[in-house]
Amino acid sequence: MLPFRLGFDHPGYLWLLIGLPLLWWVGFSSLSALGRYRRWFAMFFRAIVWTAIVFAIAGVQMVWVSDKVTVMYLLDQSESIPLAKRQVMLDYVVRNVSRHRDRTREDRAGIVVFGRDASIEIPPFDDDIRLRRLESLLERSDATNLESALNLAQASMPDDTSRRIVIVTDGNENLGQAQKLVARLAAAGIGIDVVPVILNAKSELLVEKIDLPTNIRKGQPFPAQVVIQNYTDGDGQNFSNAKLRVKQIVGGNETLLLEESVKLGKGKTVIPMQHTIDQPAPYIYKAEIVPDSEDDDGLYQNNSATAYTYVRGKGRVLLIEDPNQEGDFDLMIDALRDADIEVQQQYTNQLFGTLAELQAYDAVILAGVPRVSGDTTDQITSFSDEQIEMLVRNTQQLGAGLLMIGGPEALGAGGWTGTEIEKAMPVDFKIKNTKVEAVGALALIMHASEMADGNHWQKVIARAAIEQLGPADLGGVLHWSMSGDEWLWGGKNGLLSVGPNRKAMLAAIGRMTPGDMPQFDPAMRMAAASLTRAPASVKHCIIISDGDPSDPSPSTIASFKKNNITISTVAVASHGLTESRRLRNIAQATGGKYYAVASGKALPRIFQREARRVARPLVFEPPGGVVPSIVFPHALLEGVDPVLPPIRGFVFTQTKDSPLAQVLIQSPKPEQAENATVLAVWPYGLGRTAVLTTDAGARWAGQWNDWGGYDKFYSQLVRWLMRPTGDNGKFSIATQVRDGEVQVVVNALGKDDNFLNFLDMNASALNPDLKPVALRMRQAAPGRYVGSFPVDGTGSYFINVLPGPGAAPLSTGVTVPYSSEYRVRETNQALIDSLASVIPKGGEAGRVTVPLDDKATEELVDTNSFRGGLALARSIRDAWPWFVLTGCCLFLADVMVRRVAINFNWVGVAMKRLRGDTSENDAVVTARLDALKKNKEAVDESLQRRRASVRFEPTEVDPDAAEIDLSNPASAPRSQPTAASKPDSQPDGPSYTERLLEAKRRAKKKD
Repeated sequence: MLPFRLGFDHPGYLWLLIGLPLLWWVGFSSLSALGRYRRWFAMFFRAIVWTAIVFAIAGVQMVWVSDKVTVMYLLDQSESIPLAKRQVMLDYVVRNVSRHRDRTREDRAGIVVFGRDASIEIPPFDDDIRLRRLESLLERSDATNLESALNLAQASMPDDTSRRIVIVTDGNENLGQAQKLVARLAAAGIGIDVVPVILNAKSELLVEKIDLPTNIRKGQPFPAQVVIQNYTDGDGQNFSNAKLRVKQIVGGNETLLLEESVKLGKGKTVIPMQHTIDQPAPYIYKAEIVPDSEDDDGLYQNNSATAYTYVRGKGRVLLIEDPNQEGDFDLMIDALRDADIEVQQQYTNQLFGTLAELQAYDAVILAGVPRVSGDTTDQITSFSDEQIEMLVRNTQQLGAGLLMIGGPEALGAGGWTGTEIEKAMPVDFKIKNTKVEAVGALALIMHASEMADGNHWQKVIARAAIEQLGPADLGGVLHWSMSGDEWLWGGKNGLLSVGPNRKAMLAAIGRMTPGDMPQFDPAMRMAAASLTRAPASVKHCIIISDGDPSDPSPSTIASFKKNNITISTVAVASHGLTESRRLRNIAQATGGKYYAVASGKALPRIFQREARRVARPLVFEPPGGVVPSIVFPHALLEGVDPVLPPIRGFVFTQTKDSPLAQVLIQSPKPEQAENATVLAVWPYGLGRTAVLTTDAGARWAGQWNDWGGYDKFYSQLVRWLMRPTGDNGKFSIATQVRDGEVQVVVNALGKDDNFLNFLDMNASALNPDLKPVALRMRQAAPGRYVGSFPVDGTGSYFINVLPGPGAAPLSTGVTVPYSSEYRVRETNQALIDSLASVIPKGGEAGRVTVPLDDKATEELVDTNSFRGGLALARSIRDAWPWFVLTGCCLFLADVMVRRVAINFNWVGVAMKRLRGDTSENDAVVTARLDALKKNKEAVDESLQRRRASVRFEPTEVDPDAAEIDLSNPASAPRSQPTAASKPDSQPDGPSYTERLLEAKRRAKKKD
């Protein structure tokens, strides 16, 4: 019996087989000349060819039927299930497979684990499972995405077996929709069994949410509500005692608004409160519940919830300045305040910590600040990468303005090169024009230190220093190896241009392994020689060491001083006063700085600050100053005196190659216009940015302080940058978190309270990692616009909606305090029952087994997951190409049978001869053949004689006959045949050729 059967994709074409009888009837009469056997062979081949072609047209298929079963176990590893029960899941799977898998029919089993995402722990294979622990480490277990697990299980199971999915879960799905997927699984013949996990927390308190109004206004009391859920097994008469605290957070400062004891019954408890906001700002309200007894609560993660609101007032600006430059921007601050713009000052050593703090301001001003500031190790502060990211996203996604003001330690000269802020500005801080002399040279001397992870931190700081250098700057690294002191790149010269070699330099630093340098002098002499030859206007060297190497020679120190090369030293985990004094003396002798650090975390800030020394050529201070001029009539300069006072300096920049970047004010020097920018602006995302390359009057623009247009210039510049402000009372925005999504609703009314329809709203959102999240607002009803985006973690989400051109933005936020896994503490039996009740195609509905408890019970393990009740698997493969090929080959066989006659008698004769078998019939046949041969020879001889007897004889001419008149052929006498013309029956006469030659000779004689 064949292991497969034939099926047809288009069986309707099989009616063409009724042509077989007609084919036989026609062939039986037309092929009669072939003989009996050849005719039957030809008709047989024709019938096979016709059948093969008809089967191919009908889409013939080979179908294999298998009773094998593949079972995939889906194990819920989300945080809502205790760790102990997750291990019990694996024990149940191991025992269930070992007990019920049919080894003779080669059943298969596999495991998929899932949380927020799904992963294959074991693919389906025909053997028992022998795992002791799950190896797959899910990155996110803060959600339950059953839909993704079902998708992955279906994709991983083979099609040539019956298939069943066993889900071990509590059913608390909070991502995806498994209900929509089970219909597809059932159509594919996949059955579903569910092993419920019972959550046995007897009591649980959780803060569900804080309700705040959507239209909170300054100075007006507003109601708020705290919703607390109490899960208990009691009958409602038992109460849980707890303490409720409500805090208000603004600008990083917490204020306790409420603290009271509450008595919570079973179910929901709503606690009202009232509050008033006096100052416009973003506010976060946090409610926390603390139970009096540990028995009343199982999880602490869900004991708090937060809410976000933003109260908008008049325009506010945040001005960030260096505490060492206090007072340099007081005149500008007064001008802004006189223009009714509220200014909040913040120093670089007290920077903002969250994006929520920036929402209180419509613009941020970086007033001449470097990225890293401070003179000593304890005083060094810097903008972290996260804070820089907040400033950029606050502009790009939330529509605030951003202004950078120049100074000797600002822009490119302040270490901002290569940061995200540089990308947000209308100019680049790196100078690409080789005609502008702004080249610095930096040499790093790296000595292995005994600090923890010392080599790692040396790579980090070397990388940070190289990244700070501009394209035209020169950089090199000296380290000690087994062959002595050597440059990390550049050969003997050691210093290379950073621009074309930056990637290669960073890669070499990653491979660097500094050795224990025995003495400073050789490495310092190599650095001094290379820096002396370097065509740079500023030359600097940095030494990082624990101070163990011996002192450099006086001549080496003299060569540094002679060539104006400064040295800064960093003492890392030095062994005592002697080593520290050695490094301090080197720095003081050459005019550099000395730093002593005990932790590697402080090193990157130090090197970023020291790298700024090389960037000093970016500061342009021409003798006598320059008089800038307005080169573009922008709206922010409307009404400003076009005659600008002179300035004594500014910072070189490079105008971005973009039509959006507009240079408004330019200096006559240098000649390269792209490097002579004084003021440039451009739109950036939903906000605007600007850069003023000179200062606000403390050093370079001192004559602007007495200029009549000073107040108007700065107030109009800042107001143009600011996020639009105004009364948005006709628009309201609300948010809520539901089913793993943040839902945003905007209601829009006109002046007469009529609905505003068909608005093109521009919306944006930021997740807690400050990454943009796609948010599209669409109209769902008259004057009602909705949008949503997925929640991808806990934290604050910021939303900004622009209702239309010129309208004030609607800013809000929503805080997800804890994962949804901690919100629900009951098994979702309804979802479990609905999944198991689906009937697969050709099979039976699944089962809901006994629950999984603290251990896998025998009753649970006895449930046969490899049982029948499923449609037998069919594996189908198209066979019509093979049938076409077979028909073509047999058609050639049919042609051969009809055209080629093959006598197979010689086979029998040959066999007899081989056996030596002769008989009387063979003699008779031989005699008959000999007689036939003699008769043939006699007939051939007779025919030859008959051909020879046929002769041609010419007519005999009478010599006495009259001449013939050729002009009248009719007068010629008729010749009579002579006796010689009769055929001669004598066989011995001359031959035909001889008689012909004789006649030819006679004719020549007469001539």
